Amino acid sequence: MDVIEQLTALGFTEYEAKVYLALLHEHPATGYQVGKLAGVPRSMVYEALGRLEARGAVLKSFDEKATLYRPVSPDILLDRYEQGLRQRVAELRASLAPLYRPRDEGRLWNFSGRREALHYAREMIERAQVELMLVLTDDDVTELRAALTDAHARGVRLGVILTGNAAFDLGQVVRHPHLETTLHQMEETLIIVADDHECLIASGHATTSATVTTNPNMVSLAHQFVWMELFAQRIFARLGDDLLARLDPEDRRVLQQEGDA
Repeated sequence: MDVIEQLTALGFTEYEAKVYLALLHEHPATGYQVGKLAGVPRSMVYEALGRLEARGAVLKSFDEKATLYRPVSPDILLDRYEQGLRQRVAELRASLAPLYRPRDEGRLWNFSGRREALHYAREMIERAQVELMLVLTDDDVTELRAALTDAHARGVRLGVILTGNAAFDLGQVVRHPHLETTLHQMEETLIIVADDHECLIASGHATTSATVTTNPNMVSLAHQFVWMELFAQRIFARLGDDLLARLDPEDRRVLQQEGDA
């Protein structure tokens, strides 16, 4: 997204965005000079300048021969927008929260988007009070580390399966064998089970599809999957070479980390 698009997302019209950017590059300037620099029709430039002045983005000064304009600094302008947005969000939160009544129907809810999945994951982690069971890729560790650190600090139990190579040492942590990760197609899978009540399963990073549910059967299955993987890796870590040698070659190959087979 370029700067023009970002400014229009804040509520600027395209002409207003172009005029403000032109003034950042050259000021003070007359309306004629701004229009020429911004590529805005002369019939529209003064209207855009007037709206920018009304919203406090542009200041003007009367000279003997012309009216001059200069921009308000980006820091000041954006601080105003940020404060205004925070106030509107706070007011909306106060107005909307009483209208929402959670209905735990146990349905499977589907949505898409990597950013949306991570946002929901953080909310689950922040709401957790007792336990979190997780399957995390390296990217997930990076994105969720701060939230998981806070959860661990407030006493939430963590059971974590890592499918990549990222370092993580909070709670009970095991590293999923690379071959098994590939066989299960878990290279880009995120699983979170919170307080044995709600689970999120998301797959794909470039294109993400996710499912969240409080359905007791689905939550139980997800919880058991993570628990059994944690259990299996704990047991495998204690197997001696003599016991490992008794396994079928294919089973031994799946259990062993790459490079150990």
